[in-house]
Amino acid sequence: MSDKLKGIPLADRILVKRDSAETKSRGGIIIPDHSKEKPLIGTVVACGPGRHNNQGQLIEMHVKEGDRILFSKYGGTDVKLGDEDLLILKQDDVLLKVVEINS
Repeated sequence: MSDKLKGIPLADRILVKRDSAETKSRGGIIIPDHSKEKPLIGTVVACGPGRHNNQGQLIEMHVKEGDRILFSKYGGTDVKLGDEDLLILKQDDVLLKVVEINS
């Protein structure tokens, strides 16, 4: 995160930095900035502690800083902290944790 402005998400919220958008199509065509779709994969920058259930027990987060995740297309809120464009998501908006398999 930026040295100028830092934040810690509350409850079950996650701060995510999106992966960069593709600049070329598979066929080699250059995609203009206004036509690029925002990527749905990103890296977790910070996590809240989790949320409490009805009995007051803490439900811990399933992701941690540094995890790569795939998230819902319409979930979250775009924010700018310092000079970085980030996304704040609830844990429910995370669809999967990306796992690299070494062969």
